[in-house]
Amino acid sequence: MLHDAYAPLKDAGMRFVASYQDAETTRSRMATGETIVAQSEGALVGIITLSDAEETSGSPFLDRPDVAQFGQFAVSPAHQRCGIGSSLLSLVERRAEETGLAELALHTSERARDLIAFYERKGYRFIEHVQWPNVNYRSVVLAKRLPA
Repeated sequence: MLHDAYAPLKDAGMRFVASYQDAETTRSRMATGETIVAQSEGALVGIITLSDAEETSGSPFLDRPDVAQFGQFAVSPAHQRCGIGSSLLSLVERRAEETGLAELALHTSERARDLIAFYERKGYRFIEHVQWPNVNYRSVVLAKRLPA
């Protein structure tokens, strides 16, 4: 499901980890925190992983102890534009808020304009650029302040 959801980004030349990761990498990424899945008729149609703040690092902003990130966020192509992604994101935001975090962050390719626009509509703002070693693009870190 992750490979299918990230295929358009891969086809556009962006090498997101989720576009090629194996089952062990998926399990490892899920183990960094809490994973929420969406199902339809018993089939997995969406996923998002909220990493613990202790597992969130790699840039000045992400290294802050009051910041956590989410990732491995995908909705199967057949179920996109039905509100599943927005629901998963809302659930992760609520869970992050319940843990007392100040900020919830994510990173994505600076070339993924549609994704960036989606997150901006949800209240996320640009923080910084990061170059991760396992991708072929520069990332933008976006974050949203959580209610106290």
